[in-house]
Amino acid sequence: MIIGRTLGVYIALRFLRMIAGVFFTIYMLIFTLDFVELMRRAGDAQDASAGVMATLSFYRAPSIAEQVLPFAVLFGAMGALLGLSRKLELVVARSAGVSAWQFLQPGILAGAILGIVAVGVFNPVAAEFKQRASNIEAKIFGKTGRAAVEKEIWLRQKSVDGQSVVRAISSADQGRQLNQVTFFNFDAKGSLVDRVEAARAVLYEGYWMLSDVRVVSTIDEPQSYGTAIVATNLEIEQVRRSFTPPEQVSYWDLPEVIDRTQRAGLDATRYKLQQAVLTARPLLLVAMILVAATVSLRFFRFGGVARMVLGGVVAGFVLYVATELTEDLGANGIIAPEMAAWLPAILGSLLGVLALLHQEDG
Repeated sequence: MIIGRTLGVYIALRFLRMIAGVFFTIYMLIFTLDFVELMRRAGDAQDASAGVMATLSFYRAPSIAEQVLPFAVLFGAMGALLGLSRKLELVVARSAGVSAWQFLQPGILAGAILGIVAVGVFNPVAAEFKQRASNIEAKIFGKTGRAAVEKEIWLRQKSVDGQSVVRAISSADQGRQLNQVTFFNFDAKGSLVDRVEAARAVLYEGYWMLSDVRVVSTIDEPQSYGTAIVATNLEIEQVRRSFTPPEQVSYWDLPEVIDRTQRAGLDATRYKLQQAVLTARPLLLVAMILVAATVSLRFFRFGGVARMVLGGVVAGFVLYVATELTEDLGANGIIAPEMAAWLPAILGSLLGVLALLHQEDG
């Protein structure tokens, strides 16, 4: 049975307002902490004014906030249900014959719609802002070597000059630009010829354009140059797709990225996992609402509210750990990306329904 439109809209709006309030609070906290950290890192960088750092933090915050959206839904749903219970609105609804399953329908529907909007609208914006943030970081922190990176970049290339092993601290412009890069050049016999260090390397058709170059040879004294060119057989699209982090790719662009990555002979597991995780996001948010309902439907006059809230936090943390664990397994190819993405959402929903069945129907 579906509840009336007026009551359903009222409950859905209560859920959405509370979730939006929690998400905005977390977003501002992320922005503030990130801005403080960037100002600390900006001490040795030129042109790193407070305004530029605020802009950089503004671009970085959405991608981080996207990861904590399930927690915002969990705490927002708990707050909405506890507020309805504290004002005895749920008691009145129950006395009118409305069951818990009925007054949870608007909240579940709101969570599913919010998940669709987050994937279809918010994710592309966050991906675009993340790319802009990477470009700004490369320009500001590239020469100081203090750009935020997860790991160093290594690749091998061939050219008319021989083979080279390339090492870079970070990348920008979807992999087309490498920062703090070193080329280890070898001859046809595999012997090291020289080492070319550069602050920046930009890939063009058939060559890398290097800036602030220092060449260390096995036979000559070190030499410094403003610019230099290193030949390569790497294609721009191949490098771009291999270096672009999944979080910098819009949900709508992921199918094309996966296809091009596979045609280039590269591993597309990370992009497949990202696509599956985003596709499963609406169901994960629904699971969070069900988990919140299992710990938030107790009447206030029965007491134990603090214990209920703590139980919800623990349940959300367990679900988060399970999600991270399965995603790590999927990223390493141990389980299929689709299973890694959908398993936590499905199990969380089923466990939430099971707990509610036990509470409401015995």
